[in-house]
Amino acid sequence: MIRCSASVLAALATVLCAAPGVALSAPLDDRPEPRKYKAYCHTVIDGSRATAYCNNPYPGGDRVRLHIECERWWDLDVDSAPARIDPAGYVELTGRCWKEIRAVWVSHQPLAYP
Repeated sequence: MIRCSASVLAALATVLCAAPGVALSAPLDDRPEPRKYKAYCHTVIDGSRATAYCNNPYPGGDRVRLHIECERWWDLDVDSAPARIDPAGYVELTGRCWKEIRAVWVSHQPLAYP
């Protein structure tokens, strides 16, 4: 087991930070802009059926998919087809398992407009 004192660790950090050409993280300008707006979705589970209600109040488009994980090992999980939601749009996505549902979530993908 190697033990380092606080002064050794501080000296190593100083050398790494001061070394020319060593980038510890990407410059702020090169980082992708985080997605600020995505459609608002809420899910409802009713027995073995799940429904996602999504609306998009934002100026950008969104593509949503409903994902359902079934409780039983033999029951196939469900991934819906992608649904496009334009600005001010609304969509309902449904799916079901044969028996119980373990988890439900909605994934988002931004739409690029020309």
